[in-house]
Amino acid sequence: MIPQLQHRVAESVATVVIRRPEKRNAMTAEMWRALPPLLARLADDPAVRVLVLTGEGGTFCAGADISTLRGSPREAQGLAVDAEEALAAFPKPTLAAIRGHCVGGGAQLAAACDLRFAEAGALFGVTPAKLGIVYPSSSTRRLVSLVGPATAKYLLFSGELIDAERALRTGLVDEVLPEGGLGERVAGFARVLVSRSQLTQAAAKEFADGRTDRDAHWAGQARGSGDTAEGVAAFLERRQPRFGWRVPTSG
Repeated sequence: MIPQLQHRVAESVATVVIRRPEKRNAMTAEMWRALPPLLARLADDPAVRVLVLTGEGGTFCAGADISTLRGSPREAQGLAVDAEEALAAFPKPTLAAIRGHCVGGGAQLAAACDLRFAEAGALFGVTPAKLGIVYPSSSTRRLVSLVGPATAKYLLFSGELIDAERALRTGLVDEVLPEGGLGERVAGFARVLVSRSQLTQAAAKEFADGRTDRDAHWAGQARGSGDTAEGVAAFLERRQPRFGWRVPTSG
């Protein structure tokens, strides 16, 4: 089986699947390189309103293929950071659907998503201390923003795995679903997001991620979009709103 990233778009939801099940979906250098341009294409696709990242079979992602660290560890780490940052910058809502191991680079990818849904039995770990690797500052800050400094230090200092319930308590994941319930829950929540205002989502994503210089921009977008008038009218008329604002494409 060729290691690869597969994707499909259905009902406004793009699903990206990390596919290397014989190696617990460990990422090769080629897979890391492939993720940013794939995300760029999906971001520019007007049919895509939500992105779901998951792994093939019973594992999310066991991290980077360790063999990639034998040549140039710095280059390998740079590829992972580039992929993580591309995912964090995706302009539409992103969900990680996690089964099994979510470790190392897999945890980086999950943390870069807006929300994380895990199946009971999932295991999480940030493991650079097992390899003598300095975890990137950007990845460390993202982890701290999710779980706080104490839990981030626990994970980074020890490299120990934690279960889904502890991940939920610490804020590393947002929901834990019973075995067999993850796919239905993620699909249902994605449908909810598709039905909501992209304007609200895009502005909220920027503000939540720390942008402090775009208030005037988003106020102007709101005035010109007509989304507020449509949302109020739909509420009063007891119908589904038909929001018109869309995330601009890079072209």
